[in-house]
Amino acid sequence: MASDSAATVDGSALAGRALAAAGARHMFGVVGIPVTSLASRAAAAGCRFLAFRNEQSAGYAAAAYGFLTGRPGLLLTVSGPGCVHGLAGLSHATANAWPLLMVSGSCDQRDAGRGDFQELDQIAATKPFAKLAVKAAAIADIPRLVFQALAATVAGRPGGCYLDIPSDVLHQTLAESEAASLIAEAVAAAGSADPSPPKHKSLDQGIVEAAELLRRAERPLVVVGKGAAYARAEEAIQKLVDTTGIPFLPTPMGKGVVPDVHPLSSTAARSLAIGQCDVALVVGARLNWLLHFGEPPKWSKDVKFILVDVSEDEIELRKPQVGLVGDAKRVVELLNREIKDQPFCLARSHPWVDAITKKSKDNVLKMEAQLVKDVVPFNFMTPMRIIRDAILAEGSPAPIVVSEGANTMDVGRAVLVQNEPRTRLDAGTWGTMGVGLGYCVAAAVAEPERLVVAVEGDSGFGFSAMEVETLVRYQLPVVVIVFNNNGVYGGDRRGPDELTGPYKDDPAPTSFVPGAGYHKMMEAFGGKGYLVETPDELRSALSESFHARKPAVINVTIDPYAGAESGRMQHKN
Repeated sequence: MASDSAATVDGSALAGRALAAAGARHMFGVVGIPVTSLASRAAAAGCRFLAFRNEQSAGYAAAAYGFLTGRPGLLLTVSGPGCVHGLAGLSHATANAWPLLMVSGSCDQRDAGRGDFQELDQIAATKPFAKLAVKAAAIADIPRLVFQALAATVAGRPGGCYLDIPSDVLHQTLAESEAASLIAEAVAAAGSADPSPPKHKSLDQGIVEAAELLRRAERPLVVVGKGAAYARAEEAIQKLVDTTGIPFLPTPMGKGVVPDVHPLSSTAARSLAIGQCDVALVVGARLNWLLHFGEPPKWSKDVKFILVDVSEDEIELRKPQVGLVGDAKRVVELLNREIKDQPFCLARSHPWVDAITKKSKDNVLKMEAQLVKDVVPFNFMTPMRIIRDAILAEGSPAPIVVSEGANTMDVGRAVLVQNEPRTRLDAGTWGTMGVGLGYCVAAAVAEPERLVVAVEGDSGFGFSAMEVETLVRYQLPVVVIVFNNNGVYGGDRRGPDELTGPYKDDPAPTSFVPGAGYHKMMEAFGGKGYLVETPDELRSALSESFHARKPAVINVTIDPYAGAESGRMQHKN
């Protein structure tokens, strides 16, 4: 430890400096014992701290920031219960393969096991959800562990990592010169690490096999996942689609990697595309529940999969016809190069392309026939069409759309149009509710040139609604649109057999206060609130709020019986 006469640096300042030296520019969290000083010191070092009202929302912000930027999102929490709250964001990031580093203070090491203030074995608590969980036992450990943990978040399959800094370590001091030396050593060690991606032993042969499979396929399909969006693979994938003429199907957050309006999009013919394709190139998506595990009856029993994934474990789990382990952008570029040597292209008149195109057009016409009607009281379709048109009118750079809810998210996925990559954020792999306003903050600071538009169900909005104050405090360009149908799925849907017993007069488990004034929450903090019930009122509110680019909540009254229980997943409920 340094003498009192020397210029000293404490653990909080050293952590803040180390994070900034590692390239961190934003941190999300909730301050308190023992990390308040760490937040201030990080900001002073150049890492902006966004203070939230709840650690869960802050964690979801950090997770989305990792996806949007490709750099680790930072989450700061207090000890004990704050760490537990932060697990939501940590686990969400790992489930979605997004880089996040959660930093938490913890109790004094000398008092561990004695019932200290907010005592918790935070390493044990975070390990199930983290790629790496480490503790700084002394102040000198901090720079090295900061760099180590940040590097681990993006190595291989991205995910969450955890750094524990005990209270006593945050208060330890060392000389200014030693602090600078420790940070310099950490920077040097990071710079000497091998930056080249690991090369899978069979990648070259796999590229040849994949190209040949696609070339010989009668009904090929390219599936574009959010991993492709994260990898910035849009140019490579669009080149592949354009040069080969293969139809493509984006997963929800893969939308926009290739524009939704591209003529080879099979989004509107999804059942046909996955049900009849004979070769599927799956880029940056896992064959999990979102893709029906790649199994019949949704998929053909004879389909051959080419999986592109950054994780060899994922390839081993799914056992595709061809597995290509590596960064999505790099692998697709190699595939393009291989195809260039023996080019092929499905003509628009090709039976497979023609079938996809015709089915897409038929389904789009059916949906547009519903969308064109002005239904009042509002169903989900009418306001979603008006919102779609307002977002498209913004042009480029396109707004980032945050979508959350059951019916609201399902209808929005079909109606809202993404023509640019990483412009849709939703519940993700875990189907997580509560992500909405945290995502909004992350999007606003990660992409400051873009408007952020959240299209939220009233239930989804409720999880993080208090963060409207955060939007106002930082004056972020976020417009939150709440589809208010009085509850989860739409209020009271109980049958006669459920309206019995001593509590039959209680509100239904799915019911909220009818006509809740969500817009007034925003007004209470100084933002702009709108209550809309007609198409003209909604158009006016969207026009005014989009132009202002200030925090706003548009409370849209929806017919409580317009939606379906569990959205499109009734079979799970």
